[in-house]
Amino acid sequence: MDSIAHILLGLLALNLAAFLAFWWDKRLAEAGSWRISERTLLWLALLGGSLGAVSAQQIFRHKTRKEPFRTLLYLIVFLQITIGASWLLAPDLVAGLIRRLAS
Repeated sequence: MDSIAHILLGLLALNLAAFLAFWWDKRLAEAGSWRISERTLLWLALLGGSLGAVSAQQIFRHKTRKEPFRTLLYLIVFLQITIGASWLLAPDLVAGLIRRLAS
């Protein structure tokens, strides 16, 4: 497999993990059990699982009114869309910024 396929497979796995984490947290909330931390849910979204997180949030109606969680989740989505659009429109600029940040 080439690197793009690995990236897509990784993103698919992260989105599935985020979706399942939201589903499981909803079940735990309904049962009155210990919950998955909001920090963990947001990290899954930030690492690339934002589509799965937002999908599960809407499907299961989970954490849709909880602030600041909802705002942070949508800021993550906005950040990822901005980075993705920038990468498509100016890949050399984004690659240069990543190299600069990494050094």
